Amino acid sequence: MKPPSPLRSRDFRLLVGGVAVSGLGSAMTPVALAFAVLDLGGTATQLGLVVAAFSAAEVVTILYGGVLGDRLPRQLLMQGSSAATALSQGACATVLITGHGSLWFLTAIGVVNGCLGAIAQPASNAMTRSTVTDEQLGRAVVLRSLANQTAFAIGFAVAGVIVAVTSPGWAIAVDAATYAVAAVLFAMIRVPASAPAERERLLAELADGAREVFRHTWLWLLIAQALLYHLCFGGVQGVLGPIVVSDTWSKEAWGWALSALMAGFVAGGVVALRWRPRHLLRWGVLMLSLTAAFPLALAVADDLSVVLLGAFVHGVGLQLFSVSWDLAIQENVAENMLARVYSFDTVGSFVCRPLGLALTGPVAAVVGTDRWLVVVAAVIGLSSIAALGAPSIRGLTRRTTPAVVPESARI
Repeated sequence: MKPPSPLRSRDFRLLVGGVAVSGLGSAMTPVALAFAVLDLGGTATQLGLVVAAFSAAEVVTILYGGVLGDRLPRQLLMQGSSAATALSQGACATVLITGHGSLWFLTAIGVVNGCLGAIAQPASNAMTRSTVTDEQLGRAVVLRSLANQTAFAIGFAVAGVIVAVTSPGWAIAVDAATYAVAAVLFAMIRVPASAPAERERLLAELADGAREVFRHTWLWLLIAQALLYHLCFGGVQGVLGPIVVSDTWSKEAWGWALSALMAGFVAGGVVALRWRPRHLLRWGVLMLSLTAAFPLALAVADDLSVVLLGAFVHGVGLQLFSVSWDLAIQENVAENMLARVYSFDTVGSFVCRPLGLALTGPVAAVVGTDRWLVVVAAVIGLSSIAALGAPSIRGLTRRTTPAVVPESARI
């Protein structure tokens, strides 16, 4: 008998609603931030440094967020983080709208928001399993991702219009409002508290999480591959993309490009609802290689429709990989380690992103923007295919229920 839809669960609906509504506003912020920096006279290098500050703060804080996510009620962390982000983004919007913004202020607010997001992100990722049954987990992972990416697609499209018609500050004001709504939705979640991890010193708990990561070869290998991906592609999305597209076409065109990217995510999510490959990561990394399409299109296209198609294909590939990746973690990592593993996943994936953001402008200035975009496309495409050389990646298959890790493996 087919299990009931995860959407029958009130707590799952609240979780997905909160994630989606905050995602709607969050999608507007990268677009708004890029043009806020450029409107203040910032260069590509300065834009990279502003965005890098957010990423660096997130990376530094997220391991602690993983420990808290295995210690404290996860919905409480999500509620508090959303409420605090609503306040910080509200302050940022007010400053920009009143014409008092500066590059230093945008950098500082980015650091604050990076820390706030990192505190709750591992708990949010781990929360899915607590709101559904084991039989519903696979579909729940897809539905949550689909709702989030749909919200992002809408947010990116709307952001370009808001920035062009009004100013970046108003787009960030919408983000502040969506975080306030998300805080209310997260506060309404009622799930049994998971058994907390045994309290140890912070470093000891982090060491337990690291051991859990290295216990799974496929896990640490693909985290390393993600490090390379974000090192290269972060600067394309955060720095070069808005400059290339706005200079060639318009500010609104960059919003549409990001919207096409998110539309690809949505399309990939729809496919994932039906397509359930037995070998999760074998197909996942093949789909990940499609992400080379976006930077390649930015480098060679003289027609906006080609850029939009490249963005769409990128989104489809990344979404299909992300669903397989998330489900592999949910099925193979023990509940009391889940938030810490997600935090190591994020740190390992994004630790070099700030460096990539900071160096993209200078590197592109030396080698040429188009040439660097081609290099990025080659790196992220070929590294994805190379990951198939690992037997643990080729051979990982779906489970019917999440794995229970032996106690000896947690010590």
